[in-house]
Order: sequence, then structure tokens, then C-alpha cells
Amino acid sequence: MLAEAVVRLCRRHGLHEVVDVGAGRGELLAEVHRLAPDLRLHGVDVVGRPSGLPVDRWTRSPGGGSLPADLRDLRSALVLAHEWLDVVPCPVLARDDAGVWRELAVHEDGIEVLGPVASPPDLAWARRWLGRQVHRAEVGRPRDRAAADLVSRVDQGLVLLVDYGHTRADRPPGGTLTGYRDGRQVDPVPDGCCDLTAHVAWDSVVDHLGPAATSTSQRAALLGLLEDDGAAADGAAGTGGALLPPVPHALARADPAAYLARLARRAALGALTAPGGLGDFGWVLVPVGPSAAGRGRPDEDPPAG
Repeated sequence: MLAEAVVRLCRRHGLHEVVDVGAGRGELLAEVHRLAPDLRLHGVDVVGRPSGLPVDRWTRSPGGGSLPADLRDLRSALVLAHEWLDVVPCPVLARDDAGVWRELAVHEDGIEVLGPVASPPDLAWARRWLGRQVHRAEVGRPRDRAAADLVSRVDQGLVLLVDYGHTRADRPPGGTLTGYRDGRQVDPVPDGCCDLTAHVAWDSVVDHLGPAATSTSQRAALLGLLEDDGAAADGAAGTGGALLPPVPHALARADPAAYLARLARRAALGALTAPGGLGDFGWVLVPVGPSAAGRGRPDEDPPAG
């Protein structure tokens, strides 16, 4: 269903290529190819190109917040970074007993210790973006720079950033740094045996990217992109509050297979748009180039003409 939304976003904005930054094993690109074989596909990741993946191009990335040197001058492209920013390394700060922000160090055995006072740039970021209730947080500056660098690689098209995140109004007081190993959440120990991740400060990212960047929730975005086939309720786009319509029971008698397919689709869309879950993912869209200007948010139709 996410691949379908990507294809519809390309059609809506007249784009002919999908660049997936952090493509992993290419699962999303493979599904996009199945739905729209005419689109050019370009995968970017730290791993090599998976065998048999139907893409036109694959680029190895150096990892972290760095992008490949030859990933630039992209045109007519939807550049998607899905859960990429959350793994861009960033400093972690914590207040000491006097309320002073200090760098937090973590040893390989998992023991955390307070380090030196935060650098002036990190301290300025903390003062602007962290409320009084926050006593520990990840500094968003590296994610801001990474997002801006990605946008700078596009001559004409759209950049779509999708990730877990928060804003100053709901910033978690204890931060979000965590670890994952074999699909399970574990303590964030920097011993090389788990993936480290932290949620994205979306308000900082959007502010850094400037007025062209717009943000919405995954719920609003997907309902807006997929509602035209009846998958979403009337008026749901952009509200994030409407319920998905039920599948007509009469369809079960008329066409049982279609009824089951509609049920499965409704369940999938419900999972992807659930409040308090995947529906709260942040979507930030940045149009680049004159032909992309004025397109609006991903849950809005483009202007006529």
C-alpha cells in the first residue's frame, strides 16, 4: 500500500523516477516496479544491489548522514527517505544536577556518564527546541543538515521524508534513543551488536528546510492519496480523524473474492493510519524546482492547470 501511495504521488506530480534513500533490500522498489513498471527506479543504501532486484540503478552509500558523491542533479524524481533520518547519528544531551546541558557518553558495556558541557551550537539548538520538561534529548542538527543535503541533490522533483518523530509540544522528556537487534527492542549499547535509532525532531527539520517544506501525518497523507478509490472516508484527507468506511456486506454475496480483498485492503490501510501507531509517522514533503512549486501537501490535490 505504501508503494501504491508512492506511485500515486509520482502521477500526481508528473514525476518519472523514484529514488529510495535507505532502500534496504529493495522491497519497496520491487513493489513499485510491480505497480508501475514505467517508472525509473534508483536504490541507495550501504549494502550492495540485491540480486534480481528490478531497478535501473543502485548506488552504495557511505552511511550515516553522508550521501554518495554522485547522487546529485536529480530531475523529475520523487526522492524518498523512509526511516533514514532516524539512524543519522546525533549527539545526546542530558541535564546535570544544576540544569546544565552536557554531552552524554555511553561506554560499550552500556554505562552512561555525563561528559563536557554541550558545544555552543548544540546548546543553542537545545535552548530553542527543548522545553523545560525535557531532561535528556537527541540534538537534531545532524538530521537537519542531512535533510538539507538530500534536498540540495535534486534539481527538479519532490523530496519525501518519512519517519518517527516529535515536535517541541510533545518532545519526550527522556529522549528516544533505543536499540534494535533481530527485530526486537534492546538497550541502546554502542557495541556494534544492535542498530541504534532515535526519533526525529520534525519542527527543527522543517524550520531548517525553509518555507517550501510542509509536514503532515502519515494518516492524513495516505488517506489523501488513496481515498479516490473509496479506501478512505469522504472528507478524511487532511483531517486525520475520520474513520475508514466499512466494506459493503452485499459484496460478499455478489463477489466473495472482491469482498475479501476489500477487507484486507481496509485492514492494511487501518494499520498504516492508526492514531497512536503508524498513522503518527511524520511526512515532510519538499518540492524542488519551478514545476514542483505550489503543489501543496501530499494529502492535497495539485492546483488546476
